[in-house]
Amino acid sequence: MARLVKREGIVTNEIARYEEYLVGEKHASQNTVASYLRDVTQFADYLKVQGSGLLEATAETVQSYMDWMQSRGKSAASVTRFLASVKSFYNFQLFSGKLKTNPAKGVAAAKVKRKYPEILTSKEVDLFLEQPQCVDAKGFRDHAMLELLYATGIRVSELIALELDDLNLAAGFIRCSGKGKERIIPLYRTAVKALQDYVWKIRPQLVSDEEETALFVNMNGERMSRQGFWKIIKYYQGKAGIQKEITPHTLRHSFAAHLLENGADLRSIQEMLGHADISSTQIYTHVVKGNLKDVYQKAHPRA
Repeated sequence: MARLVKREGIVTNEIARYEEYLVGEKHASQNTVASYLRDVTQFADYLKVQGSGLLEATAETVQSYMDWMQSRGKSAASVTRFLASVKSFYNFQLFSGKLKTNPAKGVAAAKVKRKYPEILTSKEVDLFLEQPQCVDAKGFRDHAMLELLYATGIRVSELIALELDDLNLAAGFIRCSGKGKERIIPLYRTAVKALQDYVWKIRPQLVSDEEETALFVNMNGERMSRQGFWKIIKYYQGKAGIQKEITPHTLRHSFAAHLLENGADLRSIQEMLGHADISSTQIYTHVVKGNLKDVYQKAHPRA
């Protein structure tokens, strides 16, 4: 369970119970839990200065805090996220019987222009995946990690959480657990080969502790960290000379967009990505349409 929020050494009961709900009932990701708790805690601080408390807030209070956020230079996206956080918090209070109405329910946030995810072209993916040179342990490991990421579209948190037993090379799939759900994702042949080379030849050289179960480890034989993998991504972006900003999520986005471009249906992509709501997957239809429009503008002789 995530660490309980503390303010001045005292656990804030409402927020602590809300945290338990997010983790235990909603199975929210660590990032979601952290951002929701941060938003609600900062709102509680604001209310305290006003001589009020979280359970005494009104729609006017919520709106005034949002206005205050904007006056402090907060982006529309930050304000919108705050509103989602407090709406969720107060829905929990309704569920718990602490409140009879949600003070944030009727409050509207400023419209945010949706930013669609950056994706790599197929040629850029090929160039990126070619960067790790399989001449030493690091090269074999990095090649396997990048191939697996693009082959499956899993999140970086899911990648580094993979256990050796989650991999079935004979059948060509991985078992991935994310946000409280388990899913099976197939692997293409090149990814299987990269993983075979790493698991059979390289990983035994890196791992000295026989009890280490992590699939991917650092050069000290310990489970790979998010920070460590982030550095790997940035290193190979530099080597490839790709100008687009590449993050671990870029390969996830590219995986989904390329599947859609090549005829995969949204429901299958949703299942492989582990999206709870199809609307999260539908964003890739806009990305693909945007890319097709760019291709048309560049290629059509009368465009």
